Amino acid sequence: MGRRVRGAFADTTPLRTPEFRRLWLAGVVTVIGAQLTVVAVPKQIYDLTQSSGYVGLTGAFGLVPLVVFGLWGGAIADAMDRRKLLLLSGAGISVVSVALWLTSAFGASGPSSVWLILSLFAVQQALLAMNQPTRSAVLPRLLPARELPAANALNMTVFQFGAIVGPMLAGALLPLVGLSTLYLVDAIALLATLWATWKLPKMPPVPGTNGSRQSAGLRGVLDGFRYVATQKILLVSFLVDIIAMAFGMPRAVFPEMAERTFHDPAGGGIALGLLFAGISVGSVAGGVFSGWLHRVSRQGVAVTVAICVWGLAVAAFGMVHALWLAVLLLAVGGAADLVSAVYRSTMLQVVATEEMRGRMQGVFMVVVAGGPRVADIWHGGAAAAIGTGPAVTAGGVAVVIATVLTVALLPAFWRYRAHG
Repeated sequence: MGRRVRGAFADTTPLRTPEFRRLWLAGVVTVIGAQLTVVAVPKQIYDLTQSSGYVGLTGAFGLVPLVVFGLWGGAIADAMDRRKLLLLSGAGISVVSVALWLTSAFGASGPSSVWLILSLFAVQQALLAMNQPTRSAVLPRLLPARELPAANALNMTVFQFGAIVGPMLAGALLPLVGLSTLYLVDAIALLATLWATWKLPKMPPVPGTNGSRQSAGLRGVLDGFRYVATQKILLVSFLVDIIAMAFGMPRAVFPEMAERTFHDPAGGGIALGLLFAGISVGSVAGGVFSGWLHRVSRQGVAVTVAICVWGLAVAAFGMVHALWLAVLLLAVGGAADLVSAVYRSTMLQVVATEEMRGRMQGVFMVVVAGGPRVADIWHGGAAAAIGTGPAVTAGGVAVVIATVLTVALLPAFWRYRAHG
């Protein structure tokens, strides 16, 4: 019985590897620190302008660098020592956080300074877009393939934990230490990851299939797209994630639903916070009880089922009027999304060759970042036309139908089995 209970919780075997353990423990600190900046940037811009329109510009200034440098950063990660790239990009992120602290503490005042803040934010997102794919691409060099699902579950649990704790901590710290200090805390927290990265072994690039040196330019990016087109497993993993997020992520309607469906006051209330936290809470719970993930070999089936559960949970969420049930359904969806993300990340790390892993992680990041933003457009327009509940339900149903059709048309994904 004790063994079964232990088996239900997250598999911590990867933490026995010192390099991964250091990265993971450092990530606990830096993920929370990064969330402080996520809160501080829009808050600072709103304080300076009193305009949500200016705050909305963070979306464009964040998405464009993520797309461009996510793809390019993946090519760079395949063409140079990945440890060195992690150190350079991590140090750059920390320097930008210090610059944001300086603008907030000593320089920024008036609407004109908004453009400086947005520019610094864009630079930070570009560096982040190069750092994150590289960080995922190093895992297969640190761990055996059988431990990758557990390692991805541990990493994603930390990320979702930070998404809950970070904003709450920011809200508690703001009245005590002021907005500028949040940037400084983020910069200091990044030192933990820089230390863990410094302790990694060198990871020089491997030659291309013809023995040539990898390209970090446009040719390298295009080679990555051509590679995806030839790998049905990876192609479907990207397609189903786009489907799940672009049709199913309902966050754009949370403010209206909180007020009109769940009766929050006009200025905001508990319902809005619970709706935004619901998915992350489910993901954290799914990560805590992820001990079974490494025992599943039919990972294509697992991803398909998990995305369908996500779609059904979102569809049901659009039809309920009890807040507790709505949050529960979002949590179920969040847990299912974690399962899907763990296996899709593992497939990418195992199926992609070493020379292509950086570029595939770059594509993965663009898909993950772009899908929810497409969903914002879809849900916003559909909600205005047919109402929030029907729009969300239609999106959830579309997730299930489109996922089933995609997997049926490319059945190699359904048949995929993990080895090792």
